[in-house]
Amino acid sequence: MYCKCYSSIAEIPSTLWDGIFDSANPFVQHAFLLALEESGCVSAKTGWQPLHLALLDGEQIVAVMPCYAKTHSYGEFVFDWGWAEAYQRHGLDYYPKLISAIPFSPVTGPRIGVAPGARKSDVLAAMIDAVQRLALTQDYSSWHLLFPDQDLQEDLARMKDGGMLLRREAVQFHWFNRDYRTFDDFLASLRSARRKNLKRERRKVAEQGVVLQRKTGQQISAEDWRDFYQCYMDTYRKRSGHDGYLNRDFFDLLRRSMAEHLMLVVARKGPVTVAASLFLFDNNTLYGRYWGALQDISCLHFEACFYQGIEFCIDRGLQKFDPGTQGEHKLLRGFEPVRSTSYHWIKDVRFRTAIADFLRLEKLETDDYQQQAEMVLPYKKGN
Repeated sequence: MYCKCYSSIAEIPSTLWDGIFDSANPFVQHAFLLALEESGCVSAKTGWQPLHLALLDGEQIVAVMPCYAKTHSYGEFVFDWGWAEAYQRHGLDYYPKLISAIPFSPVTGPRIGVAPGARKSDVLAAMIDAVQRLALTQDYSSWHLLFPDQDLQEDLARMKDGGMLLRREAVQFHWFNRDYRTFDDFLASLRSARRKNLKRERRKVAEQGVVLQRKTGQQISAEDWRDFYQCYMDTYRKRSGHDGYLNRDFFDLLRRSMAEHLMLVVARKGPVTVAASLFLFDNNTLYGRYWGALQDISCLHFEACFYQGIEFCIDRGLQKFDPGTQGEHKLLRGFEPVRSTSYHWIKDVRFRTAIADFLRLEKLETDDYQQQAEMVLPYKKGN
């Protein structure tokens, strides 16, 4: 088996890529990655040079993996700025580095697609060996595998040495559908004080004259789309002082190629759109991704980004709601702490040892953080 690099996802047929991954997860689909590249959000210019890997057995592709050469650490949500600074202090270059991840999307999912009939353990070992050889020959400092799903984590655990990969853990907050039939069923699972607080937040939004509507797929109009993007960009500029990672071309391509995975919450006061929140979903999970507001309206963020999403999951029978990374405020609204993982191969043995020591200590803090988070969950005992 040998490995081949592709400088654009467009060089790999979509039917081949999607067929090998065989996943409903929207973020790993060819159309999503292609929209990032065709819009210019992902490119050498933005510090995300595509180097997608395909493993071949003869002339047949038996595995694929998204991969990028990075010249910075923005848009990854696994924070390694301290590692880069340590390299700099020692007169070494941390960038460029290689990462296998979904740009700007801290979403757990498959990262290595294996063709049906291929021996998975052999393919996985060969793919990891190939990406490490790429780092060695092309002078990349490291390779980082971000937010892999549970199946891949278990596969890595069964490998003899894990390819010298260092495991890192963090905490996200997800909502789980406990067979609720209605939003009131979910509310009934909460302690009285938290239940009253959620009701009060929802009522406050309505009392301010805001009406919300959920739309999916072809229900989303051109006007809705225009208003959403205006909300998204306005909020991003206020928060960061510059435009977001994602431009209008990306969102237009997403609507054109992946409408069946889109759910948009539109918030209006009279005829005027004041906020919008865009989600992606598959047959199991809702993913909260992009939000923006043109007016500062109390509790509207909770309603548009959390409660509307929970209702959508209940209505559709989706089992999980991943609202995005960070945010302890999600705990009091029914989101539970869960582990996310990443794996890191560091070429320099000295730094690999130092980072391994750091990660051992960090894991103790992460364990303690999750335990404390679980203590403030709003559910009744037994739920």
